[in-house]
Amino acid sequence: MRVIFAGGGTGGHVYPALSVAASLRRSEPEADLLYLGTRGGTEERLVREHGIPFRVVRSGQIRGKSPWQIASSAARIAAGVLEAQAAFRSFAPDVVFATGGYASIPVVLGAALKRVSVTVFLPDVYPGWAVRIATLLATHVATTSDGALDYLPHSKTAVTGYPLRPEFWQTTRAEGRQRLGLDGGPCLLVSGASSGSRTLNDAILNALDALLEVCEVVHLTGRADETRVRSARARLPEPLRTRYHVHGYLDDIAWAMAAADLAVLRAGASSLAEPPAFGLPAILVPGAFSDQHRNAAHMASMGAAILLEEACLDELPALVRSLLGSNDRLAAMSSASSRLARPAAADEIAALLLNSRRAANVSEVCSL
Repeated sequence: MRVIFAGGGTGGHVYPALSVAASLRRSEPEADLLYLGTRGGTEERLVREHGIPFRVVRSGQIRGKSPWQIASSAARIAAGVLEAQAAFRSFAPDVVFATGGYASIPVVLGAALKRVSVTVFLPDVYPGWAVRIATLLATHVATTSDGALDYLPHSKTAVTGYPLRPEFWQTTRAEGRQRLGLDGGPCLLVSGASSGSRTLNDAILNALDALLEVCEVVHLTGRADETRVRSARARLPEPLRTRYHVHGYLDDIAWAMAAADLAVLRAGASSLAEPPAFGLPAILVPGAFSDQHRNAAHMASMGAAILLEEACLDELPALVRSLLGSNDRLAAMSSASSRLARPAAADEIAALLLNSRRAANVSEVCSL
């Protein structure tokens, strides 16, 4: 089996593809995989780290751009379509798996022109423009949550869940706490996703004394803000400093999620899946993107999280104190979160890709 993967811009578009690739390699050890993405994007670094061949295809962003920038992006997308078609000719894929983001658009368009079967994955509750275009051309659509069904074609959509790496189902609380050097008390995890969030980091720094009085804090700052936050940690008195654990980035956030009792997170696509893997209650702070707000609202409607607007971040210390002081409320949120977990998501999507290949083979035979 030969599969081309596409999608990028954020880790939320890349990590699902890597999880599905790992599942395919388990079920089809001889599978040939190729990732098409933009040069210097999040996808290039992550894909190369995971040992999957990577080929550059140009693309450009459309949303929120000026007319001149849109025209420039359209030209790059057109060039990217030609580059994707060249990759199809040399690689001859059976199927394409696209996870959204502007990096996927030239690949999906190129696949449609080459009549290659496309499976699209929507990681968020609400589809962005790239996924909306891709679903029109897709053979199959998979999505994280049934909250997305209002925006997708029901006839070809399956709710599979968000595909996570096996570590999310294997890491224990004891292992996470040992790796991070935590004691036995309550632990708050704070993360603004892989690139961090300056707004979230500022809110935590402003509330540090109040937070550290009630819990240890594991703070994933993003590499760009790590030095500044570490400097603030160094100014804390010793008893509080030892309770504040600062990391620019963790190779595996599963350790931190397993160790935590409560999380404060951005509401990117992974917030729909990573906390549920551990039954972790969350306070979700959406960024200035409609998909994040819908993600947070969905998790809150399920009872698994609380939506906290950026404008209300001054309420964070009192909210954390209230939740950590209520075992019953935390337990209810944890139970609701656990019910959303989908451990088989990667395997289900891999099965969709295999079925797409078989269907294409049957179609070819029938046309002879």
